[in-house]
Amino acid sequence: MRLDVQPWGESLAELVDAARAAEAAGAGVAWAPELHRSAPVTAAAIAAGTARIGVGTGIALAFARSAMLTALTAADLDELSGGRFRLGLGTGVGRLNQDWHEVPCDRPVARLRDTVAIVRAVQAGGDPIAHTGVRSISVRGWRRPYPPARATTPIYLAAVGPGLVRLAGEIADGWLSHELCPPRHLRTRIWPALAVGIDRQGRDRGRFDVVAAACCSVAADPGVARRRAANVVGFYASVRSYADMFAADGFGEVSAAASRALRAGRPADSLGDLVPGAMVDAYAIAGTPAQCAARIAEYAPLADAVKLSPPSYGLEAEEVRDAQKSLLELVGSMP
Repeated sequence: MRLDVQPWGESLAELVDAARAAEAAGAGVAWAPELHRSAPVTAAAIAAGTARIGVGTGIALAFARSAMLTALTAADLDELSGGRFRLGLGTGVGRLNQDWHEVPCDRPVARLRDTVAIVRAVQAGGDPIAHTGVRSISVRGWRRPYPPARATTPIYLAAVGPGLVRLAGEIADGWLSHELCPPRHLRTRIWPALAVGIDRQGRDRGRFDVVAAACCSVAADPGVARRRAANVVGFYASVRSYADMFAADGFGEVSAAASRALRAGRPADSLGDLVPGAMVDAYAIAGTPAQCAARIAEYAPLADAVKLSPPSYGLEAEEVRDAQKSLLELVGSMP
């Protein structure tokens, strides 16, 4: 099973240094999220600053850019990285799309399907380029005059609900989870839907890349590790899109309390005090190096890779640095 990393840095330069350290530790892919930074810009910095490690957007918002611009960005990043790039796309939640980026998010399954179709049509070239759907494109008299690094860029879709998970299995090259995806969720919620999409097209499951993800908080003191990870769990607990997931696992009251605190003005990254230790253990990997290694191994029968990220929400920079150093040491020590 591949160990991927989502590197952190207070500056882009520090983030690239972390990606280099992940490369030296043997990590498979460095993924760039899109929340406090632009995912494509971060991916470009990682690509330019590394030599071997895979580079991916994990994830770029699928609807905040035109599908054609997404295709061109992916082609540029694949060229910059020498064919190491993976395009991770996700819908994002409705409020983020509408209130932050002024773009629609209705019919997300159809909209994401069209986005992928347009990206692939643009990258395939030809004249005209046309697609009609919830998202459409009509381009005549245009050809990209630069040779691509590869004929196609691998596309990964982030998905939580069954409709989007099925879509990932049906049309993408891989699936990406959000940070709170324990093995039990992979087994009971993700794989049943993913298999439907893969099998619907008669695809080879062995050629589909399943990338789970986890906040991985490593410390000599398990209590310190849990405390560092608590704000990550609290952040997701405050997001309404995940409320049903937490309720199904018996943490509905905590999720509701986190949502109320957010509406009352608490910062989204400071809700860890509302999260009990059992909830941290349920959704994050937190503990000593040996404990974390054992938790990571639980993903092996279910995932091709695990994307590990250090805890960073609501922590001072020096503490994040210490957590990331411990995480990369763990990655380097695992077979």
